[in-house]
Parts: sequence; structure tokens; C-alpha cells
Amino acid sequence: MTVQTQATGQIYATPSVQQEVREDGTQWLRSGIPFDENYARCVGDWLEHWAKATPEQLFLAQRDASGEWVKLNYGEVRERVIALATWLLKQNLSAERPVVILSDNSIEHALLMLASMHIGVPSCAISQGYSLLSQDHAKLKENIKLMNPGVIYADPIDHFVPALNHITELHNGVILAGGNSAVLPKSVVSFADALVETDPAAVMTAFQQVTPDTIAKFLFTSGSTGVPKAVINTQRMLCSNQQAKAQAWPFLKDEKPVLVDWLPWSHTFGSNHNFNMVLSWGGTLYLDEGKPVPGLLAKTVKNLREISPTVYFSVPRAYDMLIPLLREDQVLRENFFRNLRYIFYAGAALPQHLWTAMQALAASVPGCQTMLVSSWGSTETAPMATDCHFQAERSGVVGVPVPGTTLKLVPNAGKLEVRVQGPNVFPGYWKNPEATAKAFDEEGFYMIGDAMKFVDPHRPELGLLFDGRVSEDFKLLTGTWVHVGAIRVAGIDALKPVAQDIVVTGHDRSKVGFLVFPNLPECRRLCPDLPAEATVEEVLVHPAVRACVEQGLRSMRANGSGSSMFASTALLMAEPPSVEAGEITDKGYINQRLVLSRRADLVKTLYAEQPDQNLIQLTLEG
Repeated sequence: MTVQTQATGQIYATPSVQQEVREDGTQWLRSGIPFDENYARCVGDWLEHWAKATPEQLFLAQRDASGEWVKLNYGEVRERVIALATWLLKQNLSAERPVVILSDNSIEHALLMLASMHIGVPSCAISQGYSLLSQDHAKLKENIKLMNPGVIYADPIDHFVPALNHITELHNGVILAGGNSAVLPKSVVSFADALVETDPAAVMTAFQQVTPDTIAKFLFTSGSTGVPKAVINTQRMLCSNQQAKAQAWPFLKDEKPVLVDWLPWSHTFGSNHNFNMVLSWGGTLYLDEGKPVPGLLAKTVKNLREISPTVYFSVPRAYDMLIPLLREDQVLRENFFRNLRYIFYAGAALPQHLWTAMQALAASVPGCQTMLVSSWGSTETAPMATDCHFQAERSGVVGVPVPGTTLKLVPNAGKLEVRVQGPNVFPGYWKNPEATAKAFDEEGFYMIGDAMKFVDPHRPELGLLFDGRVSEDFKLLTGTWVHVGAIRVAGIDALKPVAQDIVVTGHDRSKVGFLVFPNLPECRRLCPDLPAEATVEEVLVHPAVRACVEQGLRSMRANGSGSSMFASTALLMAEPPSVEAGEITDKGYINQRLVLSRRADLVKTLYAEQPDQNLIQLTLEG
């Protein structure tokens, strides 16, 4: 059954959950919506369909150096995919010799990804930061050793020369240079040259041999809960995930999605969820070269001034930066919300104050009743395992199991650890049988390491709340568990607008502490008496900033029911999270364990007998 909200035309499936509770307290949850198993055989089927059905429909758009949009329709994309696949067929490629893509999102990146899958060869997009930000290229080397690529793409090749030099001895693949490359080194093939010949018959022969079990791509885990591993993504995983999406949001079948999206294709969110949603329903994707970091957000804003998306995907960090601009700029606000069916956040929990702010902004635009939703999953689940295909009453609700997916909730340390089974779940980690064996329980459920709780245990259809990562939780010396996910989000909310993100400390200590990554633009707004050129350090010690943090700590203490529910000390960090060191992923998720390890000296400062002058503390008496 589906319901339609008459005021906005939003169409979504009525949430329905089948629940089974076992004697040991374990719960099994499934969607009450029967899963339609008549879905696409492979990703290429979508491209073939739309290239014939709507060849003139705009598929991909990207700004060129002059700022103008370069556009390709479905017919043009299919034509270039066939040509590129013709070249790939000559490169002796296989799962053992896949295509590796070092560059960020681009039309060429999309063509190469699609061409590889069209002939049954996996592609592997590796975070651009491993090549361009790293000094020793250690992670890139490990990735290349594992992949043994037959083709490596980089654009512009000039920027990647140091990285390519570091991996020369680790592979015997062909280097493919993107169209923005200035000078091509010897033995490097240009992207234009790879498009010269075309052999549709040979390509389609290979295409017909692709099966649901064919490996579509390898994606490296972000490493937020361990060492990055190469996740096998099959065609079945990707296609079943979009089928579940379509059953949760039936309007996608009738309204072609329009996205303005920056999320990197080296991660499952941007690649499998967003890109595939556009392709599977014949929509349009405007590639956003902006990112939620100072200096690059302006590119996102420029795009959103011009293009009105029907669905918008991003992470909490991006909304934190975008909200002040939406408040101040009426033209941007109205263009952003004009056609939005829903706003989607993932990658981390959205603090309640950001949720409230986005709802207020949407309500300020006449006729706009967009929904603010989320989902939950991982690289290993392609990525969607739950989806909030209804308007929740608060932030943090990740919805209910999607059709075809079963969740198992296992009591663990006072929480419900969640495990996943379904056609969207990966078969294992590439060339890592030990890690694969540890990833599944005795009943074949993937042990993702996250926890969930019900919005209302008596009404499971109201959805699940993300309850943190089990591996991040710890005990205080008192033996009290600290649930990092919950206190982190509560802390960001309490310390607004100063805190952009928080790392929670206190393992084997007597109290919880916060290492705070500040939102510097908001901090500067709190200090109108400081000159524009004031240093970060000067901003962070300003009395107004410190007072805001202290007030936030006090409010947490007032609302908390015990020592594990609030922080008694906080330290504002001038150094932003390091991408190279792995402290933050391309999506903006903070790796708690790596930050605690890399900044162990700051953790010691939080608990030093002689408090540092920059420390912000609460007295626990009274």
C-alpha cells in the first residue's frame, strides 16, 4: 500500500514491520512489504533501457574550466560507454586485474565505471586524498598491492605523478590519463584515444555474460571501525538495493530524480546509493565539485542557486555549513527547496538543532513541505539496510528494514547490536578470508558493529534509532558504559554553534571529556570585537566562545542522569581533522579511535592534575 500527501504529491510506502522475538531476547525484523525479486540483472541493464527509451534525456552534467555545464544525455553516455568498453576488452582485465580510478567524481569517471561493469570487469574508486594529500602514499600502496590493477585512471595526470611514481613497482597496468591532463608521460594512454574504436558486438557479447553474482566493483571501507578492507560489491547487491529503494519511494518510478551531488564515488553513499538511483530511474545528476569544507562550499552554493534538486543528499557536516547560508540568502533558499521531495542525511547522526533548523527553513518557503529523512547501512550492504520512508518526529530515526532485508537485534552490553541479511549484503572481503569469516555470525548475518533502539518498542513501524557503534563505546572506571554515539550527538547539540564535531574521551577514566572540532565561522560570529585576521587560537580562547562551551556542558549536566551522560571537561582543537591521517573520511565522518590515538597528548591534557589554561571545565560540586 502507498499513501500520498496531497499538499506536496509525495508518495511513499506505508512503513510496515514484521517482528519476531525469540526466547533469548534476540529480535528479527523484516519489512511487511513483499520484496519484488523481478529487478535488473545488472547495472548495465538500466543504461541500456534508458538509452533506448529516453536517449535525449540529460543524464550527466559537469562544469568545465570556464564554469559552463558540459552535458551528456543517455544516448551519448551509452555510445561512449560502448567505445570505452571496446578499449577495455583489449587490456586483459578481470576481477584479478580490475580498473582502478584515482580521481574524484567526473563524467569520465562515470563513463569508466559504467564501461567496466558493462563487460563484467570490476572498477575500484580509491579516495583521491590517498594520492593527493598523502606524503608517503602508504594507504594507496596497500590498495594497489591488493587490487593489482590492469588499468589506472587519473585526471589530470599531472597532479598524480608523485602518487603514480610511488606505485610503479606494484602493478603492470596501463595508465589512462583524463581529458584535463596537460602533458602525457610516455606509455600513458589518453582518454580520448580510448574512445576512438568501437565494437558494439564484442561489448554486448561480454555484457550478456554478466550475472547477478558478477563483481561490479570493489569499495574500500572508510576504516572508521578498523583497517580499510576491499568490499566485494556484486551486481545483485547494487540492483536489489535500488529495487528496495523503489518500493520504499514509489514516486521515483514517475518522477525522474534530479540531483546536485558531491558525495564521492569512492564511498558507497555517493556511488551505490545516489549515482545508481539516478541511473536506475533515468534521472539527471549534476556533479557538484564543492565539498563541506571552507573554500569549496561556495561551489556547492553556486550550483544550488542554479539547479533545483528534487532530492538532496548530504552529511551532517554539510548541513551545518549550509544552514547559515540558506537563512541569509532568500534566492538560494527558494531555489533549493522549490522542487525538493525530501532531504536526506547519512554518514553520521544529525544533531537535533540542525534537524529543527532545516525544517524551519523548508517551512519558510511557500508551498514547500519537503521531508527530512535518513537511512542506515554500510559499504557491505550496498548501502541501504533500513530507510525512513516517512516523516519521523525527531532526528536520528533511520527508519525500518527495507524490503528484502532482515535485521537481527542481539542484546549486547545493554544495547541491541544489529546484524543484517539479504540480497544487498556482500559475499566477503577481497582476498581476506579471515576478515570475511569474522564478519558473519553462525546464522549468516553480517555483523556490522552498530547498535539500534526503537523509537517505541511497542510500535516498531515508527522506526529505529541509531544507537552508536558498539566498538566505540567504553566503560568509565566506575564500570558505567559510555555510549559514544548518543553523547557525541547530544554534545554537538548542546555546544552549538561552537562544536562542529566531537570526539568523546574517558576510557578507563573517571569522567567523560570532549575534544571539540570547532565551527570556526560560527565561532568568529560570536566574537565581533576580534579583527577578521584574528588567528584560530585567538578565536578559540575568546571569552564568548568559552562561555558558550561552558554553558553547553552545564546544560548537558542538568539533563543527564549520570556521569556517563555528560562531559565535565572540554578542549577546543585548533587543528582540523586530518584526511591524510584518517581522522575524517571523505564523507565527513570522524574516526573516533584514530583521533584519540593521534591526539593522545590532548587526551592527557583533559585529565591532567594541573589543568591547562585552555581547558574548559565544570565543577561537579553543588
